Amino acid sequence: MALKGCLFDMDGVLVDSAKHHFVAWKRLAEELSIPFTEEDNHALKGLSRVDSLDRILRLGNMELNEATKLKLMHHKNEWYLNLIQGMRKEDILPGAAELIRELSDAGIGVGLGSSSKNAKLILDNVELSPFFKVVVDGNHITLSKPDPEVFLKGAQGLGVQPEECIVFEDAAAGVKAAKAGGFFAVGLGDPELLGAADIVKPDLKDVRLHDLTTWISV
Repeated sequence: MALKGCLFDMDGVLVDSAKHHFVAWKRLAEELSIPFTEEDNHALKGLSRVDSLDRILRLGNMELNEATKLKLMHHKNEWYLNLIQGMRKEDILPGAAELIRELSDAGIGVGLGSSSKNAKLILDNVELSPFFKVVVDGNHITLSKPDPEVFLKGAQGLGVQPEECIVFEDAAAGVKAAKAGGFFAVGLGDPELLGAADIVKPDLKDVRLHDLTTWISV
């Protein structure tokens, strides 16, 4: 099957904005008197904002009404937005920009599939927006990963079939979403956590187009 499209997650794949999420979620957790560690933050990978808040509340054995939860998510997002305003192209993770440019030059559709509701802002700040034909983020989906909705909408936006498209993910939930949608999944990070992926690499530093065409044709 010929490669016609690639869909990228945002956090941990294109940029390292996880550190900013950690600072914002930790501030929120501390205001609720809930201990929150980097390990707890790692468990939020691939989750939507509301699912992340629910997980934090469970850490504190706390239940809140929907109005209060909406207010807390708004505060968290304001803090996070302040932190990412300073992101620039220097914050792109190694190899990501080079691969995206290579795909674009080869006429292969490039899209984003992220649970973040601030994905477009980050792409603009790091100067990657011109390369993306479609951006599907938390503003466009109703179901969070591991549901494949975000990637299926991304493939539709690129005009390709799932089997013609590679998904790049750093979260187990994201890999599960990709596989559930019928995509070839490339996991970026720990093989023990991303074992469901078709291929696992530490990052995009040494990943190039010829690698992708070889993987998807096997």
